[in-house]
Amino acid sequence: MVNKADLSEATRREIGQHFVVGFPEPTISEHITTLIRDYYVGNVIIFKRNIESFEHIKALVSKLQQLAKDSGHERPLMVGIDQENGLVSAFNPVNGQCGTQFPGAMALAATGSPELAEKTSAASGRELRAAGINWAYSPVCDVNSDSLNPVIGVRSYGDDPTQAAQYAEAVAKGLLSSSIAPCAKHFPGHGDTHVDSHLALPVIRKTKAQLHETELLPFIQLMKAGVLPTVMTGHMALPLVTESDVPCSLSRVITTETLRNDLKFDGVVVTDCLEMDAVSAIYGCADGSVRALEAGADIVMICHRLDRQVSGIEAAYEALKTGRISADELSRSGQRIAALKDKFAGSWDVVLDPAPASPSLADIKDSNLKLSKEAYDLTVALHADPSGVLPLSSAGIKDIVLITPEMARINPAVDAPPEEESTLRTADGAVRNTAGPSYIALANALGPALATHIVSNPRSPLSKDAIAHSASAAAVIFAARNASGDAGAWQIERLREVVALESGAKVLVISTCTPYDLVDAARVAPEAALLATFEFTKEALEAAVRVAFEEVKATGQIPVRLTK
Repeated sequence: MVNKADLSEATRREIGQHFVVGFPEPTISEHITTLIRDYYVGNVIIFKRNIESFEHIKALVSKLQQLAKDSGHERPLMVGIDQENGLVSAFNPVNGQCGTQFPGAMALAATGSPELAEKTSAASGRELRAAGINWAYSPVCDVNSDSLNPVIGVRSYGDDPTQAAQYAEAVAKGLLSSSIAPCAKHFPGHGDTHVDSHLALPVIRKTKAQLHETELLPFIQLMKAGVLPTVMTGHMALPLVTESDVPCSLSRVITTETLRNDLKFDGVVVTDCLEMDAVSAIYGCADGSVRALEAGADIVMICHRLDRQVSGIEAAYEALKTGRISADELSRSGQRIAALKDKFAGSWDVVLDPAPASPSLADIKDSNLKLSKEAYDLTVALHADPSGVLPLSSAGIKDIVLITPEMARINPAVDAPPEEESTLRTADGAVRNTAGPSYIALANALGPALATHIVSNPRSPLSKDAIAHSASAAAVIFAARNASGDAGAWQIERLREVVALESGAKVLVISTCTPYDLVDAARVAPEAALLATFEFTKEALEAAVRVAFEEVKATGQIPVRLTK
């Protein structure tokens, strides 16, 4: 293995520009210092774990840039973040001390307004820019063709490729208007699979012609519109295109022949994180990094562990030394990265200016909160109400039972790791899990109308107390999350138990994530009102309550076909 001493400093600096890394701490730790100072890594991804407040992350990003300058970097860092809005909003930690929560992809598509999508994207982008962040891994261009897709789902704008392209373009334009580099993902399309690439390698058996009919359309539209400076490649196999089971992110057929040569994309290509099992469990991060660069990726993403990040960089040293990676291709790739930085990162003087011209969060927060509430009120969709359950206020209902699901870690792209947040409450009663605080907020939004809040689970039927409360309630609000898949199907059984009481209570089912849950809910509870919020953010669920009590009308339209 070639070590650092075997290559010139100039070469090591060049290779460092081809990696984007994360780090676990909310401080300038030895982990990130080693990567920026010793390995010259030129790009950083920020996670919720790095953010304590807006002022904190603004100062942290500034310190990262100062570290890069002090380490001799020619250009400032690209500082990226997973800010899709909705359920994937790294800039919005649970404590609410940072960014504004805006609707995610499917919720935005439900409004029927690409203009609103552009407006909320621009507002979100202004907050990112005010913190010194210059790169958003958004929009999601995946067309959600598979109703059981465990990782994309409501992160998609829907199952119609033309509509997905329309909203993705609007979001990209909004980010660009705020001087944020958008990054369309997950090329060539992660929507038609029911395998999560965090956990295994999805295999999509489509031809290139079929991809052009659906998956590629949003990416092509963004290229034609000139709003696509960066693309993220995904970890799925397309054996009918590549004639192998190699993930697309590591495939030259996909990255170079399809994206570069066929589609004429001349921007920066970054991989999805190589620590996802679709790559790391098969190739490891060292070989995966080399394969990605060989395939034509400009930047390799490794988000978490220092040993894997170092192994990837040092494997690139070896590959360049032996000729496995083309020096000429790496040089041209470096020019693309430099151009991206010149446009979005800017100069050192601008990045390190102690009094930047960009507004503070306080300057824009009030208007953004107002926009957020207006947007969420437009997202809620009423799928059916055959027996006139809504509005709940019309019957003067003041005795509502709320049933929400105990939360497991369903989606690694959304839910925190088990060691951080894993169930609705800890043993001592503290709230945790991504969805947990939102369901508590839903209960709080019901105010004095709430009689009791029941947390159902997959291990046992509703308790005697839960049954008694439900039997005597004037109305039951039943919240579901991904109940249409095998892992969440138990929720429909709990709904069946409520319906079997035949108590005369009005039943409102809210699908708080995938709207496909409403198919089974309608079958089990044919008289129930069915609402879709497309996400279980606090803001979305509060909007659902406003709809339920007729404070606002349900104007959203579900942007996918509800079939199973």
